[in-house]
Amino acid sequence: MFATIAPRYDLITALLSYGQDRRWKRHLMDLAAVSPDDVVLDLACGTGDLLFVAAGRAHRAVGLDVTLDMLRLARAKPAANAVGMVAGDMMALPFADARFSLVTTGYGLRNVPELSGAIQEIRRVLAPGGRLLSLDFNRPANALLRRVYLVYLTIVGSVLGLALHGDPDTYRYIPESIRHYPGAAGVADLLREAGFRDVRVVPLLGGLMAIHVARRTGDSS
Repeated sequence: MFATIAPRYDLITALLSYGQDRRWKRHLMDLAAVSPDDVVLDLACGTGDLLFVAAGRAHRAVGLDVTLDMLRLARAKPAANAVGMVAGDMMALPFADARFSLVTTGYGLRNVPELSGAIQEIRRVLAPGGRLLSLDFNRPANALLRRVYLVYLTIVGSVLGLALHGDPDTYRYIPESIRHYPGAAGVADLLREAGFRDVRVVPLLGGLMAIHVARRTGDSS
């Protein structure tokens, strides 16, 4: 599916966010406070938006994505020479323990098969005291608002899927993934249970989107 949408990925994120996606990602990177000492891993890096910003600020930045077509598009961009890119699975990260001081992801956690396992893998590759920042859709707690939100995403996704790919089902994975997602508060709870501290949620778009900020516990466990 992501191979299918890869050529239109940048366009669709801009359309579904009302043009706010780049601003949200800049806000995430500002919250991350990337320093020249940081070694950054950007998960589900897609076409490289967060990765390339990190590369301009950090000692080293590496992007990982499971979809080769996404990585090909990222590698075609001028900033690609400054980063490393790896094809891999967030459920089994191909990196040593405590390898990174910062992990970022945009729209990544919502799409993994098993969220708790992915969070444990992120914790494993983070050094003690390392930070995690994640941008994603929220799942509104209010049932009526959630229903309206999901219906809206289904209708808009169907129109865009038909217009861009000739298939109205192409982007229906977005509302479907939100239906099974624990939402921003639920993800925050999972992060705390996994051994993250200073966990907070930064709401965006009236709470329909969110950035998670968390820090790995400082012990060696």
